[in-house]
Amino acid sequence: MFRSTADLKDKKVLVVGLARSGTSSANFLADSGAKVTVNDKKEAGLLGSFIKSLNPAVATVFGSHPEQLFKEADFIVVSPGVPLSIKPLIDSRKNKVPVIGELEFAYMVSRMQQSTAKSDFMAITGTNGKSTTTMLVYEMMRSAGFGTLLGGNIGIAMTDEIIAAEREAKKIDFVVAELSSFQLEAIESFRPKAAAILNITPDHLDRYSGMEEYIYAKCNVAMNQGKDDFLILNADDEYAEKVLERLKAKEGPMPELFYFSRKRKVDGSCYDGKSIKFDMNSLGARFDMDPSKFKIKGVHNIENAMAASLLALLCGCPADTAIKTLAEFSGLEHRLEFVREAGGVKFINDSKGTNVGAVMKSLEGFTEPVILIAGGRDKDGDFSALKHLVREKVKAMVLIGEAAAKIEKALAGATDISHEESLHAAVAKAHALASKGDAVLLSPACASFDMFRDFEDRGRKFKEAVAAL
Repeated sequence: MFRSTADLKDKKVLVVGLARSGTSSANFLADSGAKVTVNDKKEAGLLGSFIKSLNPAVATVFGSHPEQLFKEADFIVVSPGVPLSIKPLIDSRKNKVPVIGELEFAYMVSRMQQSTAKSDFMAITGTNGKSTTTMLVYEMMRSAGFGTLLGGNIGIAMTDEIIAAEREAKKIDFVVAELSSFQLEAIESFRPKAAAILNITPDHLDRYSGMEEYIYAKCNVAMNQGKDDFLILNADDEYAEKVLERLKAKEGPMPELFYFSRKRKVDGSCYDGKSIKFDMNSLGARFDMDPSKFKIKGVHNIENAMAASLLALLCGCPADTAIKTLAEFSGLEHRLEFVREAGGVKFINDSKGTNVGAVMKSLEGFTEPVILIAGGRDKDGDFSALKHLVREKVKAMVLIGEAAAKIEKALAGATDISHEESLHAAVAKAHALASKGDAVLLSPACASFDMFRDFEDRGRKFKEAVAAL
């Protein structure tokens, strides 16, 4: 669409959705001489911090999506939180107005910069485990001596990082990107050298028409890959065959495939219950890892470690560097984060557990009785899928938020359930229900937006409530 900043001069560009990525895109466009308007259906009062960060040359329209804005645009950049199914975007595409996502825009910008023009992208997507795997890959590649950027759904706007690298004249070998299905919906040329689809479980079905559409969005991470690229898949995932069907239907050659598995031997990495074994025939690489030496625990982190190591190894990271990184990595905030122990009760912050699959993975790792705090804004999740684990692992549940009644109905009879109006009250209730040796776990299985700014805000409020006990 454009090859240099000169191509952007005087172009009328509409950026739809103002948050981290929207602000980043709008500012770069304005600095490049484009005539930029940012549009968001939210009122200005809810976007104050982002508005303050905008280039003064950027025009703003808030509170609705006026059709005229979309008709006048030369092209449109859509932030991940904005569905492509809204009528103005559908009409724009019908009228041949180019519509791209922030990921595609960042990729185009990277190709124009000296620092990142020849850098390879390493892309991580999937329903659960993305942030931990992405951070592991970043730390492995950085420790191996590569110039490395981190960005995407992990909370760092990629365009900002790419421009900062150019400004500081840093040579970048790899851009490590955590990618949501939303970010992958509107790509055209984005092509990662190495990509991983960690797993697919039902999520965001309030946005998608069904699982097929959600799976297709995830598969987009590999749609432009070719024979010189790598793709890593979870051999144990129930939708792995669907992913392969989708990829085989794409135009052009397939990337080279590797797998990870906790159940069987594969070309890639597998876990035999004691050690993680790497056996990559095409690369002639064979060695083991001992997960008992990792700081991060749980079966989900064994999967994350396998996927991250495969990505890093395929892109030139030595095995001993990957092993050392896993021995030192202590995990991410809001993902099974130990907060404190009070009266023999552990408090664990898993605010990033925003869907049923994530909560299932978290609960699987507990041997002690759990008091589970859950609830928030429903994403059309099937909470009944939690029933067997709740019955087995959860001593009591404390529910909050809009989805509380739906969760209680789905899990009726599995454990004792109570309701609270606030997270602080839920923490106090959970503390009262817990006995020495129990764990209080915040793992909501829902989005946070009914009560909080985002999952990070929810996690911080949980930690504040725990600290106040």
